Amino acid sequence: MTAYDCDVLVVGGGIVGLSTAYAITRAAPGTSVIVLEKESGPARHQTGRNSGVIHSGIYYRPGSFKARFAVQGAAEMVKFCAEYDLPHEVTGKLIVATDHAELPRLHALAQRGRENGIPVRELGRAQIAEYEPWVRGIGAIHVGTTGVCDYGAVAARLAGLAEDAGASVRYGAEVRVVGRRPGAVAVRTAGGEVLRARVLVNCAGLYSDRVARLAGDDPGMRIVPFRGEYFELAPSRADLVRGLVYPVPDPAFPFLGVHLTRGIDGTVHLGPNAVPALAREGYARGTVHPGELAGTLAYPGSWRIARRHWRYGAGEVRRSLSKRAFANEVRRLLPDVTEADLIPAPAGVRAQAVLRDGTLVDDFLFAESHRMVHVLNAPSPAATASLPIGREVARRALAAMG
Repeated sequence: MTAYDCDVLVVGGGIVGLSTAYAITRAAPGTSVIVLEKESGPARHQTGRNSGVIHSGIYYRPGSFKARFAVQGAAEMVKFCAEYDLPHEVTGKLIVATDHAELPRLHALAQRGRENGIPVRELGRAQIAEYEPWVRGIGAIHVGTTGVCDYGAVAARLAGLAEDAGASVRYGAEVRVVGRRPGAVAVRTAGGEVLRARVLVNCAGLYSDRVARLAGDDPGMRIVPFRGEYFELAPSRADLVRGLVYPVPDPAFPFLGVHLTRGIDGTVHLGPNAVPALAREGYARGTVHPGELAGTLAYPGSWRIARRHWRYGAGEVRRSLSKRAFANEVRRLLPDVTEADLIPAPAGVRAQAVLRDGTLVDDFLFAESHRMVHVLNAPSPAATASLPIGREVARRALAAMG
């Protein structure tokens, strides 16, 4: 008879892994859960290094995981933050067209928002100043359900709630080996600890494809890391932005462009500028992990991305290398900004799943095999949608227990 250390073993202590653990303890009390996180605390990567936006769901294809989870998740996140007294604010946001060629896309975006059940208001040039007096554009959409919060604090609270319900969250526990046994999954950590579980849930984010391969599964994709580079507005200029201001996104690319975000601490972040990272944790431009870089360069999908999107990518790289170019991009929305107003801010890295044909996976991607549930792509709005995503992954994990 197999001896188990737990029923469900979750790999990854970001917001999705912790939400999954929390959801399992609520859906099936008495189910034993262990979360293994390689860092010394929760939310040290994507969760703790984003702009803190509670996304409304306006951008996402109706019926997609993104659309369903974001709309539901935004309302739940505000309620969760209020219930547990976590920093948050519902600010609303503007999506602003600065060129006549963007107006048809802006109108289509408003229609998509309505299809997703989101209250939107279309604005003319003069109405933009009602919300953002310093922003300039020829048309805009106002979305009232968008806000900001501290996702690091949310993740920490989810960890605490899961532990209160009996789960164990273990930090400094990097998974190095995954094996299947009759009726069980076994892992060995970098510290030599061996744990056996009925089901393994892979929420490893930047390393989700690697964990899937450790488990003997072909994920059919590869994580290609993109660094999101930010600036802050100088404190003396922070009053130029009241809430959240976004450009009209390019529908061919799953990034939202350089936007303006007033955080819960009053700091205004500008970005992100998305460029290929030379390591999965390549938060600094000079951080290079030769093995990881070689793996990215050897992957056919990486070169197909480059061929398909080189013009877009060249603009991102130019703004990465030139503060003047970045300031010019910001001035499309906020004309009064100067280079001197921009202060470098910490970067994040997005774990972008890429298929072999170069397709950038634009929705949540799950895969399952015997006693395994893999979360292979959890892009923005994963933090916003973390509560319903956690329930979805929990449902799959509990079903996999048989």
